Amino acid sequence: MKDKITGGCLCGDLRYSAATPARNMGICCCADCRKASGSGFIPFMNFDASALTITGRWTVHRMTHADGREAVRNSCVVCGGLVFGGPLGETDSHTIYAGSLDDPAVFKPTIAIYTRDAPAWVTIPPGLTQFEAMP
Repeated sequence: MKDKITGGCLCGDLRYSAATPARNMGICCCADCRKASGSGFIPFMNFDASALTITGRWTVHRMTHADGREAVRNSCVVCGGLVFGGPLGETDSHTIYAGSLDDPAVFKPTIAIYTRDAPAWVTIPPGLTQFEAMP
């Protein structure tokens, strides 16, 4: 990969860089992602944990779903900007929220997940492979 993928929060205190391309990129329309993003979906990129370098300070938010799954989201302690998902050091991959990218052109989604939960006012971008739930 020629250039690292970089990004961070609104104020710059929480930063990341990725040394490899994302495993996948897409949008998630589940209720949890909608509420966390304040929008109809959240754009995400999934990376191997070993490819990411994360620096700065963050706070961890944990939510348990009705089915027992846990969502772990990390945001900046200074500005509150939502930056990445997953418990750092505990999993083999992490989600980077595409809205935090320094260069938004890096985001090229190919999938849409939890489309069954998308509000009627959300238009799924054309060309994405759609999944009603987690693929």
